[in-house]
Amino acid sequence: MNYRVLVTGGAGYIGTHTCAALLEQGCDVTVVDNLSNGTVEALQQVEQLTHHTVRLVQADIRDRAQMHRVLEEGAFDVVVHFAALKVLTESLAEPVKYYDHNVGGTAVLLEAMQAAGVRNLVFSSSAAVYGTPDAVPIDESAPLLGSNPYARTKAIGELIIADQVRADPRWRAVCLRYFNPVGAHESGMIGESPLNLPTNLMPIVCEVALGKRPRLQIFGDQHPTPDGTCVRDFIHVMDLAEGHVRAVEWLMQGPEQACLNVNLGTGNGHSVQELVQTFESVSGKNIPFEIAPNRPGEVASVFAQVDLARDVLGWQARRPIDSMCADAWRWASRAG
Repeated sequence: MNYRVLVTGGAGYIGTHTCAALLEQGCDVTVVDNLSNGTVEALQQVEQLTHHTVRLVQADIRDRAQMHRVLEEGAFDVVVHFAALKVLTESLAEPVKYYDHNVGGTAVLLEAMQAAGVRNLVFSSSAAVYGTPDAVPIDESAPLLGSNPYARTKAIGELIIADQVRADPRWRAVCLRYFNPVGAHESGMIGESPLNLPTNLMPIVCEVALGKRPRLQIFGDQHPTPDGTCVRDFIHVMDLAEGHVRAVEWLMQGPEQACLNVNLGTGNGHSVQELVQTFESVSGKNIPFEIAPNRPGEVASVFAQVDLARDVLGWQARRPIDSMCADAWRWASRAG
């Protein structure tokens, strides 16, 4: 893979791991990031890990002039688009901010890509676009029923991309709907390190293990699941990163026109309690927890149908839940 790749939001959690995976496959990588939830240091760790250089352009994707300049100067083959705000609860409190960043930023990016003649796109979408599913596992034909502003911005992003592909048959796009990323690079050199208070489960579990917080809150233990806690499709972040690499390969080798929506998950559900118990087993740390009330609108069980990723992209998740926990703990214990 000797492709020139622009990665928006590449200094964040999933972005850095995908940059590492792309560099390992021989791609030339440029990152555009405003560093609102990523760091220069994380990209430096990617460089140290892969022994390849990452060019960083510190810019906001909503900056039309900057994005046109970056796309016109870069001679890119493909764009991998992560840059977005992603905290569900924040989106409920500040919906306009989320539409501005996630929808407006995507529109500016596509405009700049079209002007520069760059028409291959991998879009970071989310299983949140499905809302409360009628049945599990969820396949890609399920209706888009996002139940919060964050989810709706991702669904709208997909619609904008699909409309662009219909308007110009030279475009090719893959929208990757991923489920619950956890873990870290097995080296322990990069991992999930939110700049603000963590909202995802695994960073909070790690903070409890490190003594940074007294206990974990588990929201509800009376769900219709085997142990009463919510069931989710946890996927190792490096499996997810490799899914993006396969999407890039498919785009560059695929049909003349394409707009593909693909789930990235394991196809299996694990409960929150099962994840915590696995983490305790691999880390040797006790994770005290308390049961908190169910969160409004919480879905009891969500996991993916993953046949399309396997059959079309040739990709399958391969790292089990104990590796997710062990790698997350290796990163957290090293990072402190």
